[in-house]
Parts: sequence; structure tokens; C-alpha cells
Amino acid sequence: MENITFHNPALLYLLLLLAPVIVWYVWKHNHLNASIRLSTVKAFSRMPNSYKYYLRHLPTIFRILAIALLIIALARPQSTDNWSNTSTEGIDIVIALDISGSMLAEDFKPNRLEAAKDDAIKFISGRPNDRIGLVVFSGESFTQCPLTTDHAVLINLINDVQQGMIEDGTAIGLGLANAVGRLKESTAKSKVIILLTDGVNNQGEVPPLTAAEIGKAFGVRVYTIGVGSMGTAPYPFTDMFGRKSYQQMDVEIDEEVLTQIAHLTDGKYFRAVDNKRLEDVYGEIDKLEKSKIEVKEYSKKNEEYLPLVVLAGLLILMELLLRNTLLRNIP
Repeated sequence: MENITFHNPALLYLLLLLAPVIVWYVWKHNHLNASIRLSTVKAFSRMPNSYKYYLRHLPTIFRILAIALLIIALARPQSTDNWSNTSTEGIDIVIALDISGSMLAEDFKPNRLEAAKDDAIKFISGRPNDRIGLVVFSGESFTQCPLTTDHAVLINLINDVQQGMIEDGTAIGLGLANAVGRLKESTAKSKVIILLTDGVNNQGEVPPLTAAEIGKAFGVRVYTIGVGSMGTAPYPFTDMFGRKSYQQMDVEIDEEVLTQIAHLTDGKYFRAVDNKRLEDVYGEIDKLEKSKIEVKEYSKKNEEYLPLVVLAGLLILMELLLRNTLLRNIP
């Protein structure tokens, strides 16, 4: 009972109304007059009491108990404060997403950034047992979401990601180092980073290969994805009058560095010219060995009124059966 709370506790005061009902019933029973009067009952004094004598109060008791249970049900008892530790099979994954200005190029529809976000969300939805986090980077890097099994929150945070949230540029090494920092305390056997970028490292104080070496030291596997079509890609521009136009920009992805990062950490490099290539990465991750992760979950409030209502209904049914069968009164 210490874990039970009431949504409408004030309704419990209605239980006090049952006290005068009980008093009235006792008074009425003590002052009950027989409908047939006899000059003497000595002839019946030695007769044993029948079972009806002992059961005569049951219908009223059942009715009072049923009313009490219905009042408690109206107060809406709820179970709460239930923490539980559960084990789930999964791996720890951090998605490191490039949000630099070049990710607005529209060789992907609607653009590279939105396509990368959509595929990341599909991937997360298909892995309910994994702890997944999100790191974003451009000229700087920050953690958008730490490792979590609450994928609904993670997906909302991915939807909130926009280009321009931080200083522009492409700090691949800084983004990778930040992602490694999210995994260094992980006890999972499989620790994975999915690094999506469309450019060349040109900012940040951490070189990409140095960040990869740090990841290797912590047992992190890095899958690198170069996002962008071959050759050139249409990039949107807005002039001083607010008119939108496009200019073909060269697609420059440092595939050599991305390949070295993947090779150094026992991962794999993919060139994603469309969303199908991302699915190849996800299929590769599915083959990884899974490890048990202890998850502390908070159970939401559960309504506990239904058993009370069912029991009250049974009591009312029993009262009706007794009044109309064993304890039936003849008019």
C-alpha cells in the first residue's frame, strides 16, 4: 500500500457517509417489530437457529462493502514510485552528424542534412534494445543527446537539429573525439560510432586520425560515411532580395582520411550517394555481437481501480442472489 497514491483523494471523505448508514441499520434491526404476533414463543425457545439467522446481515454487509469499494475506485488509486532494473540485449551507438553549411546541398532530397536525419531515425526505430546517442558537429561539436534507450526523446532531438546551430566549418576530428567521449565509460562489448560527413576536416584542434586512435584505445568501432553525389551538387543561395538560386559546387570528401579512420578502428567506410548506402551500414552493425546492458526504468503510474470495481460488482451480485434465493422474504 505504500506505493499506492490517489488521483482524487478528497473523494475518500465520502466513506464517512457510510458510518450513519451502519448506525441506522443497527438501530432499525434492534427496533424491528414482528409482522405476526404470538402469545408465547416458549415452544420455539429450544429450537436451533437456522443458517438464515446467521446469514441475515450478509446482504447489507455486501452492499456497504460494495459502496466503499466504488468510492475508493472513484478516488482513482494509482501505483507509483516503482523503479526496476532490467537487462536488455543491445550495443552502444553514437551517431556523429555533420551539420555544416555544405550539408544543405540538394543532391539528396530535400537536402543532405534532412536525408541523413531521416535515415538515422529509421535506423534508431529498428533497434529498440540499443542505447543510442547523438553528437553534432560543424566548426565546433556538442552532444545533442547522450546514450539513451528512450528513443522517442532521441528522435525528437534529431528532428530539432538544424544547420547553423553552431559555428560553421567541418571539424571531423572534434566531432569524432566528442563521440568517443560519450562511449569511453560504456561497459558494452560492442561500441560503435556512425560518422556522417560531406567534407574535409578544416577546423578543430583535434586531428581526425588522433581522435580515431583515442577511439581505438577505448575499443570503439567507427563506421564512416561520406555523404554526397559524385562530381558536383546543387547548393542553394539566397540573394539580397531574398530570391533563391542554385550554384553547382564541387563535392569534396576526404575519403582517404575517412577510410583510414574506419580501418584503424576495425570499422568500414561507405560512400553514400543515396539512402540505400546507409542501409548497408545498418546491416553491418546488426552483425555485431550484442551485450547485456542494465537499464533502470521508471514505471509510469498505473490505474488500480479496475480490481475494486470488479470486486464491488461481485459483492452486489452476491447480495442480489442472497436476497432472492436463500434469504428471500415472503411479503
